[in-house]
Amino acid sequence: MARDEQLKERWDLLVEKLSNQFADGDILDLDAIIYLIGVQELGQLHREYKKNQKLDLMHIAICKVLEPYGFYEFDYVDDDGWPHYKVLAQLPHLKAGEQSILMKEAIVNYFLELNYIE
Repeated sequence: MARDEQLKERWDLLVEKLSNQFADGDILDLDAIIYLIGVQELGQLHREYKKNQKLDLMHIAICKVLEPYGFYEFDYVDDDGWPHYKVLAQLPHLKAGEQSILMKEAIVNYFLELNYIE
């Protein structure tokens, strides 16, 4: 199976599974999945977040899923329990579609490592 086909199959499986678990079957988009990863990584599941905190959660998720690609490195957890990352390399200039593929691949790999999908 081609790498792109495998990524698409895994992405579709992941979207379906997360959508059923967290959105009563309504299809989650890429941003919603990134947000869920941020909440997971923060570990403070049962609380309300302000708009700027939601953006911070998405940043945490992006850093976490792109860490294996060498773009970010975990640095420390602050007094409020929020993880911080340092930039190791600038992200390459990618077209919108290429960015989407990179993020989907990184997210699929994140959930593969957690054994959430196979």
